[in-house]
Amino acid sequence: MDRKKFIKQSLGASLLGLTAPAALSASTESPTLDALMQQVGFNHLPNKTDKIMNTVFHKNNTRGHANHGWLDSHHTFSFANYHNPERMHFGVLRVLNDDKVSGGMGFGRHPHDNMEIISIPLQGDLEHKDSLGNVAVIRKGDVQVLSAGTGIFHSEYNKNEGEEVEFLQIWVFPNKKQVAPRYDQISIADLRKDNEFYQILSPNADDQGVWIHQDAWFSLGEFTKETIQEYKLHSKENGVYFFVLEGEATVNGQKLEKRDGYGVWDLDSVSVSVNEGSKILLMEVPMSL
Repeated sequence: MDRKKFIKQSLGASLLGLTAPAALSASTESPTLDALMQQVGFNHLPNKTDKIMNTVFHKNNTRGHANHGWLDSHHTFSFANYHNPERMHFGVLRVLNDDKVSGGMGFGRHPHDNMEIISIPLQGDLEHKDSLGNVAVIRKGDVQVLSAGTGIFHSEYNKNEGEEVEFLQIWVFPNKKQVAPRYDQISIADLRKDNEFYQILSPNADDQGVWIHQDAWFSLGEFTKETIQEYKLHSKENGVYFFVLEGEATVNGQKLEKRDGYGVWDLDSVSVSVNEGSKILLMEVPMSL
């Protein structure tokens, strides 16, 4: 793979991010992009020499933040006007945005290609329209996936005028490029299991949850009591990133609070101690690009 071309494409895609719906542009070139192209700072890749567990901790108040009035967004990784060379991605996990959109507002029609885009609503209703002809609304308890592939245009708006919509926007680098664009959404209500992690995404079309073009597995956990879970990774080449949606947890001795993120890799399994009333998203992804 041409690493320079790959980095340029991925950084360019991120610069399409947060602009007013009427002002979106397909242009991805900018001085900021050129500067980032000169940096080696693609971090959180496998440790090829030391056979020890690697970790990265992202405190909630260290995330990038942009408030556009209609959009209030926090970025775990570099996105749009937030650029931090130490926080470009976690393996193939490129974007983890925590978005709130005002009533009736949203992201106008804009393009994507060669990216797996996952949306998880936390509150309210998000309306989706795309160039494949899909028109849909996703709500809390749903998961949506968009495989951009050869190219797709889409828009996302808050369906309701009188309340915010809150959702996670997640981008994952695919393991296959130039695939046919694809859209899917499901309700995960029937998958839910109290006090344990349950899978909501995988690489397999026949497996539980939605699927994407990547060897990644996402799980949610909603806990009504203190619980200790042991999560076993599917591959030695993968790491796992924990994002606390509500409550508190401790992962391998590291205490996590609401909206903290914590990644671990170079291990076979990881122990998670979860407090009562907590909700956690777990994202297992390959660590090599």
